[in-house]
Amino acid sequence: MRAILILGVALAHTTAFCQDWQYYGGDPGGRHYSRAEQIHRDNVQQLEVAWTYRSGGRASVPELLARSSGQATPILLPRDAGESLVYCTPLNEVIALDPGNGERRWRYDPDIDVAGERPFRCRGLAYYEETRVPAHNACRHRLFTNTHDRRLLALDALTGEPCAAFGNAGQVAQHGRGQPADHISNSSPPVAAGGLVVTGSTVIDFHQAQAPRGTVQAFDSLTGALRWSFDPLQGQPGSGGANVWAPMSVDSELGLVFLPTSTPSPDYYGVNRPGDNLYANSVVALDLHTGEVRWHFQHVRHDLWDYDTPAQPILFSWEKQGRPIPALAQPTKQGFVFVLDRRTGESLWEITEQPVPPSQVPGEISSLTQPKPIAPPPLLDPFLMPEQAWGLTPWDRGDCARQLAELDNLGLFTPLSEKLTLMLPGSLGGANWGGGAILGNSGVLVLNVNTAPFTGRLVPSGASPDNLSTSDHPSSGQRMRVAMRGTPYQVDIGAMMSPLGIPCSAPPWGKLVAVDLVAGTILWEQPLGSVHEMAPFPVPFHIDWGTPNLGGGIATAGGLFFIGATMDRQVRAFDTTSGEVLWRYTLPVDAAATPMTYEYRGRQYLVINAGGHAMFNREQGDYLFAFALPPNQDTPNQ
Repeated sequence: MRAILILGVALAHTTAFCQDWQYYGGDPGGRHYSRAEQIHRDNVQQLEVAWTYRSGGRASVPELLARSSGQATPILLPRDAGESLVYCTPLNEVIALDPGNGERRWRYDPDIDVAGERPFRCRGLAYYEETRVPAHNACRHRLFTNTHDRRLLALDALTGEPCAAFGNAGQVAQHGRGQPADHISNSSPPVAAGGLVVTGSTVIDFHQAQAPRGTVQAFDSLTGALRWSFDPLQGQPGSGGANVWAPMSVDSELGLVFLPTSTPSPDYYGVNRPGDNLYANSVVALDLHTGEVRWHFQHVRHDLWDYDTPAQPILFSWEKQGRPIPALAQPTKQGFVFVLDRRTGESLWEITEQPVPPSQVPGEISSLTQPKPIAPPPLLDPFLMPEQAWGLTPWDRGDCARQLAELDNLGLFTPLSEKLTLMLPGSLGGANWGGGAILGNSGVLVLNVNTAPFTGRLVPSGASPDNLSTSDHPSSGQRMRVAMRGTPYQVDIGAMMSPLGIPCSAPPWGKLVAVDLVAGTILWEQPLGSVHEMAPFPVPFHIDWGTPNLGGGIATAGGLFFIGATMDRQVRAFDTTSGEVLWRYTLPVDAAATPMTYEYRGRQYLVINAGGHAMFNREQGDYLFAFALPPNQDTPNQ
């Protein structure tokens, strides 16, 4: 393992001006918002490619690339830390680039263990200034990153060299280190604040009843010593998981770290884990310094649907009748947005208790009700009746109607049984890890959601053992059967498609939604994505029916919302007022990542990672694209 330092370029120019995107989500609260306004509604159509970078290395090896997902969002380091643009490849290589031209400054390869079948992904890094190190000394400015094989690394932000005094020569072993990556791994970045680095994990949570524990750990940012750990299931036997795989948020002023916890294992069978399964499927606020629970809000009780908390909690100011409240918005897979007082966890909108169908599985005691906010409205309609079946022809529409008539279909939260059951939304969501963006101080949230229907059923164990999958989600257009070892069942899941390979619900199958969190209303909706590349015979024009999407978007003071995420290789700019598409660019491969933006030497750049995605069987790559206005045409918005 070694770092390559390109001499002479690591120090910032004294005349340079930069507006930092210093955190994965733009700020510690994940607002995905930038005050940059050089690129705005009136000139966004002039955007052009400023530079590109290809990571290469092991990340471009065909057999590894096929299992990779380029999901990283770069961050821009402050001037004292070298003012580099830094990001990670799916194989956890860390790369620092010149933000003005994309030339590489240094690269660090942690040489991860690539055994197993688990997809490789790294969504980002955390930067931290360690004030306990004297100014101008090595590792005063640090980058922290999680690896696929469960290590936490600390690197010098200026050189890429490991911080020797952190743990064992710059790394510490995380909970689950030594277990196969097919059981426990990493995807999202850690968070660093208050002298601590807090890390979660990715747990494969429906291959076995007792998956690895979803323990969250906090390490000393200087030494790597473990300071506290938190098991969301509090040692509950017969289960595991409830891990934090989505990004976390921090409010340093309140001294809180906010955890978006996932489902307990196994996802679709809960006989072995009776009760509500606290603190799974929750937003959990921990004391940053001690790890003690300050409050929690559970949005799914006794989860039987894989409705993880999928996205970073978004911290914003909720202002109503002149009274500002420190708030938190949590998008969910089931299509809700819960708005909470982040000091206490109290909902700022009334929560109703929605009665839900009981389970038909012997011994299963599902929750009688599930929480539902009275506002904002659900982001998608979970009801799909036979008369609502959709198709291009009467023939395929009739087949979809027949399929729907044969399903268990009692609405949201219908538990799986041995009979095929509608899953709307499916485990992909609704919302997923891309989360959303808050438009300045407005309280308006813009986010992308999936709307295509899935179906699932429980299959008695022992049936068709040769057809079992090792995936964590079904690939596009395919069904997946997974062994829930330690239970009487396997689970079979897949998209609900017509004979023509088209979803059985009316489009859009992916959409962008603007939600006023304070008024509790939907402002606008727009299809997100074109299906012109998904048809059996691709067509040369856009068909804007929306596509399944993974990745997120960002908003700017220029009145724009930028997003890739779709299955059509496009990155788009939407007008945040109307939802109108103002600009789009066709990338070499899909951009299943969240973009970022920054200003450097008086020029605003938009950067997005285009790496494709293994889950959707789309072509993959290793591209980083930067866009900017043509030189001398980047005047401020008037």
